[in-house]
Amino acid sequence: MILRVWPLVAASIALGIDAYVLAGVLPSIAGSLATTVAVVGLGVTAFTAAYALAGPLLSGMLTRGSTAGALLIALGVFNLGNLITVVSPGIGVFLASRVVAGAGAGVLTAVATATAAAMVADHERGRAMAMVTFGLSTGTVAGVPTGMLIGDRLNWRWTMGLVVAVGILSMIALAATARSIPPLPSVRGPVFGVLRSAKTAVGVVAAFLLGVASLGLYTYLLPMALEQGLQGWGFALVWAWGIGGVTGSALVGRPLDAFGPRALLIVLPLVLLAGFAAIWLFASPAAWLVAAALWGAAGWSSVPTLQQALTGDRPEQAMPIVAFQMAATYLGSAFGAATGSSLLAAGTNAGDLAGWAIVPAALATLLTVWLSMVALRPRTGHQAAAPARPPRGAGVPARPAGLRRAGR
Repeated sequence: MILRVWPLVAASIALGIDAYVLAGVLPSIAGSLATTVAVVGLGVTAFTAAYALAGPLLSGMLTRGSTAGALLIALGVFNLGNLITVVSPGIGVFLASRVVAGAGAGVLTAVATATAAAMVADHERGRAMAMVTFGLSTGTVAGVPTGMLIGDRLNWRWTMGLVVAVGILSMIALAATARSIPPLPSVRGPVFGVLRSAKTAVGVVAAFLLGVASLGLYTYLLPMALEQGLQGWGFALVWAWGIGGVTGSALVGRPLDAFGPRALLIVLPLVLLAGFAAIWLFASPAAWLVAAALWGAAGWSSVPTLQQALTGDRPEQAMPIVAFQMAATYLGSAFGAATGSSLLAAGTNAGDLAGWAIVPAALATLLTVWLSMVALRPRTGHQAAAPARPPRGAGVPARPAGLRRAGR
């Protein structure tokens, strides 16, 4: 059954490439469009903002008709935005295209994750959601260096063409399997209503903080290594982080299904903290390689772990909850990158950025510990054995069995 979600994984690979590939070709785009790197960098902001807004606001609306239709529409919008990026004649069209692509990506992530969980048995939900994260991490790890290589050998338009090609292939795969995609439950009431739950609100804030720490710091991995005299290890460190992320997101699903998310909600943020501390305190290549791998594994694995924690007892609300969680993650990534830039501009040593990242990571740890120990705390035997209220009419002779209402 778990193999049925592979078309959704293919779609998430395209998202993983697109979310970060521009960072490696910004100078090339700036030269081609006759503008500055700073202005082109607004394309990342435009993508992230559209992603964060579209996921929560549009996902429920699109899935009211057909889940498969919603997936294809979202992927079609995503592909259209990237195709416009490829042929952009100027910076105005380029920035508008990033808004379109981000909107499609935001809806697609939320619907794909909820659909993956709905396509499998309850005991496979963790693996199904982790596979979507596996696609995102794989796209980032394998797609971004490939896109940069294409940009160096050809130009940045061919790099974006890679994203379009992967997106079209995943769209064909989804269309071929559309009949096997189940409908998702309709979400009643305003979409922001899911945030009234303390557990959901805390989980979304934790996702934001983890995005600030993990993905935000990743932006500065190479400058940090250069500052510590590890300039020759930059490529290896990027791959160590990426391989850790792919491995972690690929393996976390089984323990999630077998044991639940409670222990992982504590362990993964602590591993992330340990990785940051090692990078901040040590300068040996071996320590950095191990720390980068642990950082990537813990950062990416925390995504499906939070999803399972927030939606395990409310599968009918999985789509809006995941939409808010992933929006918070990507907003956190953008905020973390901007904060790192501000710290560097203020004179902070690049080698100390890992120390700064410990702050949001530690705050996220406090929130995930609360989720594990309070929000997901199993009921005690006393609570489980609490007597139910007596039915109305207690003491009145029971009706004949054939006249009893079902469920009485």
